[in-house]
Amino acid sequence: MILLLLDEKPAHGYELIRELEERSQGFYAPSPGVIYPALAYLDDVGHADAEADGKRKLYRITDTGRLHLDAHRTNGEAMLDALKLKGRRMDQVREAYAGLLDPTIADERHRAFVALKEAFISTKNGSPEEARRITEILQRAAAEILGPKT
Repeated sequence: MILLLLDEKPAHGYELIRELEERSQGFYAPSPGVIYPALAYLDDVGHADAEADGKRKLYRITDTGRLHLDAHRTNGEAMLDALKLKGRRMDQVREAYAGLLDPTIADERHRAFVALKEAFISTKNGSPEEARRITEILQRAAAEILGPKT
C-alpha cells in the first residue's frame, strides 16, 4: 500500500499515515511505529529513497520499487479497497449511533439487527417461494419503518 501511495506522489511518513486514514474514512490510521519501520525497510531494500527535507524525510518510489509494485499492484489495490470498504461500513455505524438513538434502546436495536441478519442467513438456501416471502417481509418492514411518503 505504501508503494502505491508513493507511486502517486512522494510523501513524508506523517502524510502517508494521514492518507491511509483518509482513504479508510478514519477506520485505519497506522501508528508511526508501523509506518516509519516500513519506510526504513523499503529504503533498505531499494524500493524507496529517502531524502532530507528539513527535519523530516521525503520518500520517493524507486524504479526497483515500481517494478515490485507492478508485480504486486493487484494485492496493494485490494488492500486499499478493503480499507475503503471498512471505512464506509464504519461511517454507517457511526451514523446509526451518532445521537440518533435513545441510548436505552441501542442494545435492543442491535439485537434486533443481529436477529434479522441471522434469520436472513439461515434461509439463504431456501426455495424461490421462501426467498419471495422473505423479500416481501423485508419490504413491508422497510415501508413501515419509513412511514407514509409525502
